[in-house]
Amino acid sequence: MTDIDKKKVCGIVMPISSTDDCNETHWSEVLNILSDAIDEAGFEGNLVSNADDVGIIHKRIIQNLYDNPIVVCDVSCKNPNVMFELGLRLAFDKPTIIIKDDETSYSFDTSAIEHLEYPRDLRFSQVVEFKKKLADKISATYKKSTTDSNYTTFLKHFGEFKVAKIDQKEVSGQEYILEELKTLRRSINRLDRSGGFSKYERNNQDSDIDICLGHRDSSDIKAYVSTLVDHPGLKNVGMVEVSDEHYHLVANVKNDFSVEAAQDAIESLVGKKMMRNRTKNTSVRGKLHGTPRI
Repeated sequence: MTDIDKKKVCGIVMPISSTDDCNETHWSEVLNILSDAIDEAGFEGNLVSNADDVGIIHKRIIQNLYDNPIVVCDVSCKNPNVMFELGLRLAFDKPTIIIKDDETSYSFDTSAIEHLEYPRDLRFSQVVEFKKKLADKISATYKKSTTDSNYTTFLKHFGEFKVAKIDQKEVSGQEYILEELKTLRRSINRLDRSGGFSKYERNNQDSDIDICLGHRDSSDIKAYVSTLVDHPGLKNVGMVEVSDEHYHLVANVKNDFSVEAAQDAIESLVGKKMMRNRTKNTSVRGKLHGTPRI
């Protein structure tokens, strides 16, 4: 089959496990009914959780909810996962057909959208009629979505909204490898921190002064750094994020300036109780050893 002859995918969102009085066999039969109607409409039915590749299922579901040109969503029994996935699809404002069995009540938030009903007991005659209606609805909805620039499934009926989108970016093989290495490095750093010896500690042992600011607002951090950068006795002043929103100030002392003087200047800025310094000056190290940090 060529790409031209290949059918477009119609995503399917529905329960698959036992819920209420409906077991897995029931949902398997419903899936077959939906697949027949979708095939009759000229599409290929596919559960949004399915994919040819191996990957994270949540990412796959969201990607299919965004990419599939049309989606049929069965809200029978009001399965929480189904309702969540329906909400995502409606946020993308892409063609969506909602169906339910005749024993499931309407939900307030989606009641304004037309629902196609089928019998929960799957009576043959009514199922045949339902499949015909669903096939016609799929064809008509997809055609309108591709020919009418003002088409909307849900959002635009209530005003102007910015439709959610998934950003995509093509990268070269080299860029992909570098990004994976960065991810691996971040994971290793987290493991190091949990073992009590972080990358931060390894890289900053040679700093003359190391000030723990704890969890601080970023604007306060910038103010401390900008003040210390202009200090005549300091060099290589910087800010290090040890963990999420946990910051340290690090600096080296110039040769013609004493560590004690730098210590006094910094204490006046951030407060002595917040400081834990390292220095190569043994007398000062003894003086500062044991200072509590927060």
